[in-house]
Parts: sequence; structure tokens; C-alpha cells
Amino acid sequence: MRRRDFIAGVASVAAWPSTAPAQQPERMRRVGVLEGIAKGDLEPEANLAAFRQQLEQLGWKDNRNVRFDVRFGTGDAERIRKYAAELVSLAPDVVLAVGPNSVEALLEATHTVPIVFILVPDPVGAGFVDSQAEPGSNATGFLMFEYSLAGKWLELLKETSPGTTRVAVLRDPSITAGTGHFAVIQSVAPSFGVDLRPIDPRDPANIERESAAFARQGNAGMIVTASTSSVANRDLIIALAARYKLPAVYHERGLYTAAGGLMSYGPNFRDQHRRAAGYVDRVLKGEKPANLPVQAPTKYELVVNLKTAKALGLDIPETVLSRADDVIE
Repeated sequence: MRRRDFIAGVASVAAWPSTAPAQQPERMRRVGVLEGIAKGDLEPEANLAAFRQQLEQLGWKDNRNVRFDVRFGTGDAERIRKYAAELVSLAPDVVLAVGPNSVEALLEATHTVPIVFILVPDPVGAGFVDSQAEPGSNATGFLMFEYSLAGKWLELLKETSPGTTRVAVLRDPSITAGTGHFAVIQSVAPSFGVDLRPIDPRDPANIERESAAFARQGNAGMIVTASTSSVANRDLIIALAARYKLPAVYHERGLYTAAGGLMSYGPNFRDQHRRAAGYVDRVLKGEKPANLPVQAPTKYELVVNLKTAKALGLDIPETVLSRADDVIE
């Protein structure tokens, strides 16, 4: 072939229209978040920031390939249901549900939108999933903790304050976790020689009235179990424990012990948010919640607030301090 003919051939090929597909922009995914408590609360805000940071490390960049729609229910069941319906109407690819009230509202609104939940004490008992190993629905996620943990709260209270013979247990009787935790505490109470008094934390006036009456009889302590109501009223609960000199054990560090509560024993909620990001990533990549087992916490933390102990006139035993993961001074 002559050089002139070869060049002409190449030129004619170059002039052909390209059949290669143009690179398509990455599809924007939508992630909803339904948080049961109030916006502006520093601890939940920090937890959600950890969730988003973990997703970014997994390749999901805000406003590039993922958009977040976040709603805060402020502890109000009606508002949570409203926001659940609102989020579902946005057709998200997946929703992160924080707390049992959020999961319940979302499952009332949809049986198809994938849901990844966290901070849920009893998803099986609440009917959110068929079993931990095989959720069998459009929801899966992470246990807040197992019921057996509630017995540890009473053990820590007695070890810290041996003279305590009466314990008020703040638990929400309208949720399965409230009933389950109280049942576990009841089962071990005789071995610690304590009498129990359940207090419903849903109404602030009721909390104040019953706590005052209970504390007047002396030798009293308090256990605060997990619920949206106890979180919503935590400032009042912590203040009442201080006012009436009640040694108290809480289920979480950031919302309670760091805010002035005496001690907490429970999972690291920030870690649960990070782990939830892993499940959201897998759902965004095509996996189904029904095939992702519900996971339990991998680590529990004991946190003691020595400043509060001093205000209560308590000397925290060395046996407790030596086991503490963190001591607030």
C-alpha cells in the first residue's frame, strides 16, 4: 500500500462517528435519616457526623453521589410518624432509623424501602424482624444491647452504693424494651436485697412527683433504662438524681454520664453509627436487609463521673474504678 493511500484511510476512520458510549454521571443516591430525639443535641449530632464520615470513607460523597435527608422527631411520637411518611415519600434508597420509635413509624409507612436501624433494644420482640439471624423484612441493623445487661446495672449500683435498698427504675411500659429490662432487674433484685419501684418516664410531671416521693423514704437509688422518653427528659432526670442525692446508673455515656450522671454501662453509640454505615453501604450496592443479620454490640463501656460522685458524697470503690473504661473528673 502506498503511503498516501494509508494516510487517507486513517483519516477516513478518524472521521467516523464514535460508537463508544459517553461516560454517564454517577447516579445520585438518597439516604434518609430519622432520629427520634431533638435536633441540636450535641451527642446525636456527633453520632450522625460519624455515620456520614464513615460512609464517605466507603466512597459515598455528600452532594456528589449521595444526598442526605435528615429528620429529628424531638421525642414526639406523632412527629416521628409524620417525618417517617415524609421520608418515604422522597423515595430514598435506604433509611437509617435511630431508635425503636423511628423503626416502628417507618415500618408503618413502608414495607419496601430498605431500613437500617440502630439503638433498638429488642427488634424481634417489637416485631421489626423475624429473627436476628434472618430478619426476613425490609429492616435490619444493630441491637442497642441485650436484656441481660440490665442485671449489670443493678450490680454496679449496689457495688457503688452498698447501703441502697430501694431502687427506682425508670422504664417506658409502652415498649417491649421497657418491660424486658424491668423483668431482668426484677429477677436479680432479691439477690441484692433491694425493693424496686417502676417510674414511667414519659411525663415530666410524673417523673418529678414520683422521684420526690420515692427519695423521701431514704436508702434510695435509681436505674434509667433506654427509651426515647428517658432521653427526652434526661436533663430533668439527672437534675432530680442530684437534688435528692440518688446514686444512679444509666445506659449510655454521652447523653447521661458526660452530662452529670453518676455512671453508665452500655455500648458505644458512636461505634454503632459507624457500623450502620457499613450496612447502608451494602444496601446501596444491592444487598437486601432481609439477608443481613441483626448484629449485637461488640463492646460495652463503663464510665464513672467522679465529680458527681463527690457531690453525692460517694467514694467509688477501687473495684469499680479499675474496670472503668473512662473516668470523668
